[in-house]
Amino acid sequence: MSKPWYSSYESGVPHEIDVTSYSSIVEILEEGFAKYSTLPSFHCMGKSYTYREMDLLSKKFASYLQNDLKLQKGDRVALMMPNILQYPVALFGVLRAGLIAVNVNPLYTARELEHQLKDSGSKAIVIFENSAHILEQVLSKTPVKHVITTQIGDFLSFPKSLLVNFVIKKVKKMVPNWSISSAVSFKDVVFGADESQYKKPTLSLNDTAFLQYTGGTTGVSKGADLTHGNIVANMVQARAWIKNLIKDGQEIIITPLPLYHIFSLTANCFIFSSVGALNVLITNPRDMPGFIKELKKWKFTAFTGVNTLFNGLLNNEEFASVDFSHLKVSLGGGMAVQRAVAERWKKVTGCPLIEAYGLTETSPAACINPMTLKDYNGTIGIPLSSTDVVIKDDDGKNVATGETGEICIKGPQVMRGYWNRPDETAQVMTDDGFFRTGDIGVMDEKGYFKIVDRKKDMILVSGFNVYPNEVEDVVVTHPKVFEAAAIGVPDDKSGEAVKVFVVKKDESLTVEELKAFCKEGLTGYKCPKHYEFRTELPKSNVGKILRKELRDPPAAQA
Repeated sequence: MSKPWYSSYESGVPHEIDVTSYSSIVEILEEGFAKYSTLPSFHCMGKSYTYREMDLLSKKFASYLQNDLKLQKGDRVALMMPNILQYPVALFGVLRAGLIAVNVNPLYTARELEHQLKDSGSKAIVIFENSAHILEQVLSKTPVKHVITTQIGDFLSFPKSLLVNFVIKKVKKMVPNWSISSAVSFKDVVFGADESQYKKPTLSLNDTAFLQYTGGTTGVSKGADLTHGNIVANMVQARAWIKNLIKDGQEIIITPLPLYHIFSLTANCFIFSSVGALNVLITNPRDMPGFIKELKKWKFTAFTGVNTLFNGLLNNEEFASVDFSHLKVSLGGGMAVQRAVAERWKKVTGCPLIEAYGLTETSPAACINPMTLKDYNGTIGIPLSSTDVVIKDDDGKNVATGETGEICIKGPQVMRGYWNRPDETAQVMTDDGFFRTGDIGVMDEKGYFKIVDRKKDMILVSGFNVYPNEVEDVVVTHPKVFEAAAIGVPDDKSGEAVKVFVVKKDESLTVEELKAFCKEGLTGYKCPKHYEFRTELPKSNVGKILRKELRDPPAAQA
């Protein structure tokens, strides 16, 4: 049994809730725009937009997409931006136009971007200019017909908007030269659009809302087909979970994780917006002094992040001087929360760090610890309402309480499948309708789950999935490489780091050469941090490289 009755009692949340109470994400958004119209919705770099302004700007963009670009319901639009005010405007506009949003990491290399745009069939892209040179390299090889660009400071107040753009481009030189003749300005098209021409589409819970890309076991990134129903369900589930702590229209949530990541997308952008909260967008959380300086400006009540982010903040002396007196929700996800970090967070902030668990394929939340939890308990919590979580063995049979097996999830937040990949979808779904997570876990007698290992070869770097095959596919294209195998190894800062084992084709190959080569073909967090040359790699009797033996310490030292 996946959810003993007393799990629900401890969380104060019912087992089942009505996940069909809304017809689409758009209905929830528009409810919030009307209900909280005068309240601030998003803030970035000193500029705030109210819910009324978000309503108007996103409606203008939706009108532009419908009437100027002639995009039809179901067409895909890629969004490639960090946490800036333009992102929610673009996202809400895409959804309100009845289109499908394709979130793209702005740090992607040309190879990664080309694959995602082609695989998704995106017809348009909204991209910040810092990444436009990457798009320029692959644009002709993709189905993208419409390019809409924006500068980081475009939606800030005058004259700060001009100053920020000048510093980013001319002083810090963070915008490489690019040239796309057909590109238009996001600011121009939004503020110039006629919102009266907007036509609200008919949407249902079964319509696709996102193609949210995640790594593939075959080395190919694939899009999780997330419907309006999936996201709405997760919003309703999460709101039921936090309802006793959250007050409508009174919350301020710190948003350092990128909104293009499923955790921040659903938790911060959608769930907290639906209760009238103010999202304080942190564009560059790696700038710890700047991040902490921003924190000191707010009486924030909620904070989401990954273990590495919490750890980084705690290791900055200035962080302890922040005012935490209003903080009541600290949520960690994306990667395992470490006990030492959770205990220190509680000591410094006075607020317990609650661990949650989910995946891109589950929109993402599947399990969360009760909000009443006072101290770190080493578990990922209990299932959300209307969610079943079971532990299965390799034969697909449920195991007994206390026994280990693969964590499998069934619920209204589980994706429809992988975009245009029925074979891969079939591999992760059981005959009785559960999604196989690839994580090995155990359920205790109270219904709490704990992850004990990872079944997949996936490497988790600071909350981002890295699949070995993708790294290997890049490394082996180096002319001096014969074979390569990638694994994850423990890392104090990022949880895990990528290590690659290489068999040389040319003995002159150096680690420095490989590092430079990987940097050109892989996003930073996917680049191997450790390199080891081998004369051969361990293989099965059919020639398959055995990563398990490479991960085993005695074998790795052999």
